[in-house]
Amino acid sequence: MPNIHFSSILFEQAKKYGERPAFFTRNNATGTWEPLSWKAFATETKNTALALLSYGVQPGQPVAIYAQNMAEIFFIDYANYAIRAVSVPLFATASVAQLIYILNDASVQLLFVGEQTQYDNTLEALPHIPTLKQIVVIDPTVVLHNEPHSLYFSEFITKNKTTAIEIEEEFVQRQQAASENDLALIMYTSGTTGEPKGVMINHSSFIEVMKIHDDAVPYLTENDRSIAFLPLSHIFERAWCYYCFYKGTQIYVNLRPQEIQAAIKEVRPTAMCGVPRFWEKVYLGVKEHIDSFSPAMKGFVVWALALGEIYNLHYLRLGIKPPLWLKIRYQLVDKLIFAKVKKTVGIENANIFPVGGGALDDSINIFLRSMGIPIVIGYGLTESTATVSCFRQTNYIIGTVGKLMNGVEARIGDDNEIQLKGKTITAGYYNKPEATEAAFIDGWFRTGDAGKFDEEGNLILIERIKDLFKTSNGKYIAPQQLEIKLGTNKHIDQVAVIGDKRNYVTAIIVPNMDELHQFATENQLAELKDDALLQHPMVISFYTTLIETLQKDMAMYEKIKKFTLIKKAFSIETGELTSTLKLRRAIIQQNYHQQIEAMYH
Repeated sequence: MPNIHFSSILFEQAKKYGERPAFFTRNNATGTWEPLSWKAFATETKNTALALLSYGVQPGQPVAIYAQNMAEIFFIDYANYAIRAVSVPLFATASVAQLIYILNDASVQLLFVGEQTQYDNTLEALPHIPTLKQIVVIDPTVVLHNEPHSLYFSEFITKNKTTAIEIEEEFVQRQQAASENDLALIMYTSGTTGEPKGVMINHSSFIEVMKIHDDAVPYLTENDRSIAFLPLSHIFERAWCYYCFYKGTQIYVNLRPQEIQAAIKEVRPTAMCGVPRFWEKVYLGVKEHIDSFSPAMKGFVVWALALGEIYNLHYLRLGIKPPLWLKIRYQLVDKLIFAKVKKTVGIENANIFPVGGGALDDSINIFLRSMGIPIVIGYGLTESTATVSCFRQTNYIIGTVGKLMNGVEARIGDDNEIQLKGKTITAGYYNKPEATEAAFIDGWFRTGDAGKFDEEGNLILIERIKDLFKTSNGKYIAPQQLEIKLGTNKHIDQVAVIGDKRNYVTAIIVPNMDELHQFATENQLAELKDDALLQHPMVISFYTTLIETLQKDMAMYEKIKKFTLIKKAFSIETGELTSTLKLRRAIIQQNYHQQIEAMYH
């Protein structure tokens, strides 16, 4: 379907696939995944579009969606596109203050909300959003509190249901008038610094995304099934789901992120977007399982992983046919070890697992690839409509984020900044001409990421420029490098490195509390409360030795000299993490100011 506009893509797919399931949602009452056919998907979307028209939604009007991953998000999105309206996704974890800011910035009149938390937040925010006239609640179990601006999604459709010929005609006219220059999304970045900015994404960018992904990952097909568990309010998952619909790939919509491990075992996906932290936890779980083996079995696994690395990275990665002896041995260890591990996790049917939103440690990438898990590392931003570069099926280089997508141009500017051009690059930020002007230089978009290219054209990320800090001794520190090294250890759940304008590096560390309790039991400290345990000299000594070992290859000025252990994990709700689990360093430094200052006195 070359260059097909998003106003009609869904309806064209419905003609092609008919009663074939387009996606599945989980019925928590029965514990089963229930399908929705392409035909039903198109019907629900058109009903939503007609209701929006009857309500009076105009071309270019922002329509906001504040919800967890739900099927209705797709109905609303494609309905908006059919009538040339604009979707404004909000993260389900957005605070009242963020809600007020975004809805006012976009002058939103109509808001769809998901569950009780989002609805209650909206009611709290409502007096501060003068443009907001209608709240439509997707979950029918939400208590509406007799609020006059509120009604359920089903009621919105019924209330605005019409057989009026003029509405049907307007629907057709809007579709026919649709242009690739129409604004499709205003996607507010959660950001690691500063206030949210509404990234404007035109239909032309999504049309280009479909095209360039056909070139980069042609092996995704209608026979695949993808599970959507990253927030659809993030460009990574949303653009990937759009691409899946474009390819006819079935999508399983996972409502609650914390249920993903169970969902994966139920769905057995062949495709799935993930952030590095997800795969770090898979890696740590598998490594812990291996550590429980007998010495003989552990030795066999080490040999099997070495064999898998040769087979998958020295041969298949380079497009070279493995010799028969190697293929037979690999098939044996795959059957005895790798296949069982993958089945335990639920990923034995893996075809493509894109990974983005942060850096994945090379050793984890090699480990997973050696087991035959098709991790596809990529790099992108909201402003680039997701993918800028990614691994191809062969000839990818570990330690890079792959080659540029066809049609995306990149150059390295001052401070090694990656700068971009192309059809997928945003035109700028909604209502923010000054921020838009600052984001471009000579027509090139400034990513804020430092990087370089190797001799073969693979992009290598160095660091987020704003995350780089300089000690008072004049030394530059890349905190993510340290955080990745420490975060791959089973005893450390999260770590935030501190040191800007300080004379040495420190860290706030969240231990893996289960591992810490095990350590306490083994060392006669089990009677201690968590707060006392985190300050016990034996625990401090253990983590001091552990950290020194993990950073042994770092330069002396880069090493963590002092650290503080805390019990409460960094979270999206406290503002300390973005939606893709990146650290918001400024918020962490603000929340733990007292502990940080104590490490420098």
